[in-house]
Amino acid sequence: ENFYTLRGHTAEIVCLSFNPQSTFIATGSMDASAKLWDVETGVELHALIGHSAEIVSLGFNTEGDLLVTGSFDHTSRIWDVRSGRTVHTLSGHRGEISSAQFNFFGDAVISGSIDRTCKVWSMKTGTCAFTLRGHDDEVLDVCYSPSGHRIVTASTDGTARIFDGSSGETVAVLRGHEGEISKCMFNSQGKKVITAS
Repeated sequence: ENFYTLRGHTAEIVCLSFNPQSTFIATGSMDASAKLWDVETGVELHALIGHSAEIVSLGFNTEGDLLVTGSFDHTSRIWDVRSGRTVHTLSGHRGEISSAQFNFFGDAVISGSIDRTCKVWSMKTGTCAFTLRGHDDEVLDVCYSPSGHRIVTASTDGTARIFDGSSGETVAVLRGHEGEISKCMFNSQGKKVITAS
């Protein structure tokens, strides 16, 4: 059964997510905007305007009151879900953002970029805590472990890397794919990683 159709974007929608409480839906589009929608009614609550290029990644924090968006304009933004306003603009990458995600506790965000690096951002200050380096090509996906102690990254260089979530040091390099790795994820216990190529 189709409950409703969400209309409002002027270009292709490329990312979407429910908040953890399943009260809001967020959509990100090639029109450089994100939108927040009410799950029960399908009504648009906020248009999140501020990026100057496509939004290709988004995700809620655990509390569901903040949203991170990653854009081809080389920035990520943190949005207040209730007001629709920008809380932080995370600037520092030299290439398009491919993926951005909160950790479980909501006090940090990881962003991956075409510039071959990942950055960990403090949500308290909106500044870069440290940069993860080691990939030889574009970073296509990033993911925190459930505890936040580890970060896994996927790259066009055909490897995935596991980093320490506190120091940014490389813990392991995962090899075996014959092509670029497009997606990566920890299991719910944080003990295993799955990668797709």
